[in-house]
Amino acid sequence: MSQLRKLFEPIRVGQLELKNRLVRPGMVSNYGANERMTDRMKNFYTEIARGGVALIVTGAMASMDLGVTPRGLGIYKDEFIPNLRELVRVAHDGGAKIAAQLGAPALWRSGEGNQPEVVGPSDVMVNPRGDTRPRPLTVEEIRQMVDAFGEATRRARDAGFDAVEFHAGVGALINQFISTYTNKRTDEYGGELQSRMRFLLDIIDMARRKAGEDYTLLVRVSGADFMEGGHTLEDTMLVAPILERAGIKAINVTTGWHEAPVPSFHASVPRGAWTYLAEGVKKVVSVPVVTGTRIPDPVLADQILAEGKADLIYMARPLIADPELPNKAGEGRFDDIRPCIACSLCFSSILRREPVVCAVNARAGREGEYRIEPAKEPRKVFVIGGGPAGMEAARVAAMRGHQITLADKNDQLGGLMRAAEVPPYKEEIGYFTKYLAGQMYKLGVDVRLGKEITAEDVEAVKPEVVIIATGATPIIPDISGAKGNNVVTAIDVLTGKDELGEKVAVIGGGMVGCETAEFLAQKGKKVTILEMLGRIGMDIEATNRWVVMQRLRAARVRMETKAKVEEITAKGVRVSRDEGSEFFEVDSVVLAAGMEANRKLADDLKDKVDTLHVIGDSDQPQKMAEAIESGLRIGCTI
Repeated sequence: MSQLRKLFEPIRVGQLELKNRLVRPGMVSNYGANERMTDRMKNFYTEIARGGVALIVTGAMASMDLGVTPRGLGIYKDEFIPNLRELVRVAHDGGAKIAAQLGAPALWRSGEGNQPEVVGPSDVMVNPRGDTRPRPLTVEEIRQMVDAFGEATRRARDAGFDAVEFHAGVGALINQFISTYTNKRTDEYGGELQSRMRFLLDIIDMARRKAGEDYTLLVRVSGADFMEGGHTLEDTMLVAPILERAGIKAINVTTGWHEAPVPSFHASVPRGAWTYLAEGVKKVVSVPVVTGTRIPDPVLADQILAEGKADLIYMARPLIADPELPNKAGEGRFDDIRPCIACSLCFSSILRREPVVCAVNARAGREGEYRIEPAKEPRKVFVIGGGPAGMEAARVAAMRGHQITLADKNDQLGGLMRAAEVPPYKEEIGYFTKYLAGQMYKLGVDVRLGKEITAEDVEAVKPEVVIIATGATPIIPDISGAKGNNVVTAIDVLTGKDELGEKVAVIGGGMVGCETAEFLAQKGKKVTILEMLGRIGMDIEATNRWVVMQRLRAARVRMETKAKVEEITAKGVRVSRDEGSEFFEVDSVVLAAGMEANRKLADDLKDKVDTLHVIGDSDQPQKMAEAIESGLRIGCTI
């Protein structure tokens, strides 16, 4: 039984009785098609609902026909209602309440078939680095939007949604009207706070008229914009009571704008860092206040509630990583919760307008494809390699009833994840490593460590299925001096195998090179990254790259691009550039020039075993998400 008494205490929100204090907030999945729910989206929401969350908020639905969200959900016509009813049924059958999130992108389309144009309250660009200046909406257009929100709320109630949440945060259009950063209007929708809020207040009023005074309405706001000249927490504390008086039954306090120069959900942000925003709002309203962002741990969530800083906790990424988190936490099974590593691969998918994927849960959005069902014929399986691919394959195959032996040459499980968890702010990967390793023992996997497995060892076990997950090894580039005494690999540095001098050159400006450079800089080293391409961090997801660059600059890491290394000597590194040769005087050189598959055992076993699978990096070097999926795929099919 869980000791998280506050987290699993019921709460009333408007007309809703919620069974616990956990909310899955509005987050686009891009699992739909033609603005309707597909089987893929249905399966995804089924898992979330059955996982024990009290309230699901959908991703923002289109209240107007703008033609820009085909993979989302539409609610601007009555013809969408039957499909939306099915989504509501999925949530209710799983034991969850569900709210429709209604948002307004900063777009306007004057007629069917016309391309939407960028609009806003004023001609202020939300993104200072953008190239499109918005056209200020006319009063008539604003009123059309207000009416569209009212009709959308009526459709949501007709479809059976328990509530509607208006998205007025993270720099979305409603937020732009409220914020002094973007609203420079001088008419009835600009100026003083009450006037800047008029757009949202008119929406709330219209929604109540169209859907009924008793229908539960929620709002999501940014506790602070974190934009120069934008709203602060003090401003939001003035906004919140006005929303309560207007009939809002709960306020979801999120963090910043997507365009803000302050990271809000990057792994470098401490857990619970933004709780103070909700705490401030809670001081000035009597309706429930929701907080979240970087609260992946149910124990921390319970503590925040117990301290009275908020009334509910939202978890977006953690419930993608493990939709069963609420049930597991409620049962006290904390070691069985698959932890989110805050890598934001899911959010990067959204920015690319692609279906959401998760680095640690490859089943997310593919629940129908990867069904973990009992094996028809349990088999004897030998997995060689205890990294992410090998452990995921072993985990899933063991869950299906196969007899699993897993061996690794190291004295602990984890593979390259042991190095990946070392750089600054990457400790979340260590939690995932601990989770996977723990599952091996809980599922009865025969784990054998500390010996490199040969083909003869495999044959001696007499397995029916062999899975090779031996990973990859660092590439030693064909450069003069690359095997010198002052040269080490990034993996060796991160695993503490080598001591370095004071001045260090890191060859390779990809993710591994950047993370290793910051790691060394924090230890007081003077670090230079040498990258042959024209840009540092090209393999880093867009949601993370700007933070990585910000941190490298703060750590005073020197970054050199278009610098092809020609020679390494005992005194430094010589590079060639378009303008000629340049020598960098350093004490030590770190190689971060990529990885190559370790296929030796796979090659040795050809024609010696009946069934052989090669997965993860041992098939070809790949990112952790791909390695996890390869393990899941094999685990589901053998």
